[in-house]
Amino acid sequence: MTQVVIIGCGIVGAAIAYELSQVPGLQVAVLDRQLPAQAATKAALGVLMGVISHKTKGRAWQLRQASIQRYETLIPELEALTGHHIPFNRQGILMLCVAAELGSWEKLVATRASHGLALEIWDGAKVKSYCPQINCNSSTWAIYSPQDRQVDPVSLTLALVEGAKRNGVKFYFGTQIEESNFSSSYAKGGLPDDRRIRQITISGERSHLNVDWLVVSAGLGSLPSLPTETSPPLKFDIVPVLGQAIHLKLDRPLGNTDFQPVITGNDVHIVPLNGGQQATEYWVGATVEFPAIGREIEAAPALLEEVMQQAIAFCPALATANIIKTWSGLRPRPEGRSAPIIDYLSGFSNILLATGHYRNGVLLAPATAQAIRKMILSSDEEW
Repeated sequence: MTQVVIIGCGIVGAAIAYELSQVPGLQVAVLDRQLPAQAATKAALGVLMGVISHKTKGRAWQLRQASIQRYETLIPELEALTGHHIPFNRQGILMLCVAAELGSWEKLVATRASHGLALEIWDGAKVKSYCPQINCNSSTWAIYSPQDRQVDPVSLTLALVEGAKRNGVKFYFGTQIEESNFSSSYAKGGLPDDRRIRQITISGERSHLNVDWLVVSAGLGSLPSLPTETSPPLKFDIVPVLGQAIHLKLDRPLGNTDFQPVITGNDVHIVPLNGGQQATEYWVGATVEFPAIGREIEAAPALLEEVMQQAIAFCPALATANIIKTWSGLRPRPEGRSAPIIDYLSGFSNILLATGHYRNGVLLAPATAQAIRKMILSSDEEW
């Protein structure tokens, strides 16, 4: 059996564990200092902006396309396997914009249509007809993406964990790596050309796990989780970007009870809960807050208030909502590398990085899991 150890059990680590659990001949273990679905996953809104994204080529689009396709089969597959209900809004995303942006959207609509994907341009009258809760004026336009989705990140992660467990994956929560053993082979000149991690010791009962592959998917905890024998030095960093959101409850659903898409505009999302079915609760978010140099990042209440006021400008009825709670989380943003990082750790032939997804961890989790599976099964094939 090939031994795979995954560090991190947010949405990305859980998706990798579930994907690998379906491969015969792999024995998979997952480690995390916390329980699953904490940190960035717990604070995510789960808006899956794939088709509506302006990414049209290269890896950035390929990952989005693969994830959007996989989500259509993944959710019913997990619900059937585990019995978990996973709130999954299939009613699309409606993005508000202004007439000045229309030209670039027409090009994207044509590009998507050439690949069999749907985007629709709605004028203000059509927006008002389908979503009467939206405050429209003569310059309002919208892009409707019927094939994009929204999912509850915590429910999904817990279902992935349960599904992976049923397929034989072992999970170790409240633990971390204490020691690592390595081996190296040497090329001419005495320099190592194949360094491999062979065994780890984890905290708690100091259990020893043999390692054929180590997958690091711990978000902001990824770099601190790496073996101390990293060589050559890393040329990138992963830094925190804070996001705040707010959970609201109204007396009745916004607008048309039979049509509850995610509404977004100016980077503010209004997300119906319960998969959009008779929703009376909504998430509104999220802020994008960078730390000052040399200082820890703290949530700024004024920025969340700005997001809330923008949401009310879009949907005035939100002004009457009751606030259930506010929350925040830190998202892992790479510096020196493009997001996400799905690659070998430099200097090692069996340590893989699946981290630094920034604001797209939920969206790209299925495609990341597929990429890691491919790299393990075809280790000599470049991703």
